[in-house]
Order: sequence, then C-alpha cells, then structure tokens
Amino acid sequence: MKETAAEEAVLPPARGEGEHPSLALANSFVTLPGGQAVDFLETPAQANRWLTRHGLAPIDAGMLEMCTARLRSLREQTRSLFASRAAGLPASPAAVAAINDSMTRVPTAPLLRWDERGGPYRVALHPTTGILAHALAALATDAADLLTGPDAERLTACGSTPCNRFLLRHGRRHWCSTRCGDRARAARAYARRARPGTE
Repeated sequence: MKETAAEEAVLPPARGEGEHPSLALANSFVTLPGGQAVDFLETPAQANRWLTRHGLAPIDAGMLEMCTARLRSLREQTRSLFASRAAGLPASPAAVAAINDSMTRVPTAPLLRWDERGGPYRVALHPTTGILAHALAALATDAADLLTGPDAERLTACGSTPCNRFLLRHGRRHWCSTRCGDRARAARAYARRARPGTE
C-alpha cells in the first residue's frame, strides 16, 4: 500500500474525477513541473491497483501487460476526445471508434466455437479478460456520458503549464488543483513584474 499512498500524493483528484471515472482515467498520466511524469498505469500491478481503487476490478484480478496496454490505449483515446471537446475541435474518428468498441465488446454469454474434430463448443472469456472487458466498457460508457451530458460544457484542460490533466470547471476556476492554481498565479505575477515599465 506504500506505492498507492505515493501515487495519491502526486496530486489530489481533479474536480469531477469522483463522479466520472473516465476523467480519472484520462488523468492517470500526469506531467509535473521539471519535466517529471507519473503514469499510474505503468505496470500491470499499478493498473490493477488503479482499477481496484475505482471499483472496476478485484485486487487479485491478475492484470497482465496485454491488459495494461489496452487500458493505456483507452486512456489515450479518451484524452484525445476530452482535448477535442475542451478545445471545440473535431474528434478523431479513431478515438470515437475506440470508445464505441470498448462499450460493445463485452460478451454476455459464453461464445460458440467450432473445432473441426470435436464440433461445436462454448467458451467463456478468461476471468482476467472478462474483468478487463467490463472495466473498459464502464470507462468508455462514462466517457461517452460525460461528453454528451450536462457536464460536457464544464470539461476543460488544466490552465497551468505543464499540467496535462482535465477537470470539470467550477465557476472561473480552471486548474485541477490548488498547486496548479498557485503556480499559474505566481507565473502571471512574475510576468507582470518582469515587463519593462511596470516598476
């Protein structure tokens, strides 16, 4: 649990992450000042902890690198859609397709297969694959709901460089955390002092 505490210490959740797990997914890769970055989905164990923390997988789900890569891929497509929505730009068709694919890929029953020798048989997903498919569907559905629902107008990117997180704007606030807000205000104050003729 030491690593979980360290991950959470990087930054508090951005406004809206509690209601929208897709926003938390988009923010699971954080760019920090000084060129540092933290990826909460870097390893299968980290991805499993992240899914567990968001109620999308049991702690012993057994995520593999292939599962983690699929989760990171959905994160990138979700980030692309959120960036397009926040900037008022057209969305990438590939990102829209990825969200739709994740929402519809969950099998509801064991699938039919046919073996040349043995004939027809039914096969269920591997338990970990099933857990991941359900988690991806839930995250993609939440992203689609966020992008088309009443909170869509409040979706914005953090206004403090180099932060790359998204949030739901509250009033005029467009920073994901107090730390980012303080950094942006300090940068503006420094820029005003540094301008010639402002002394």
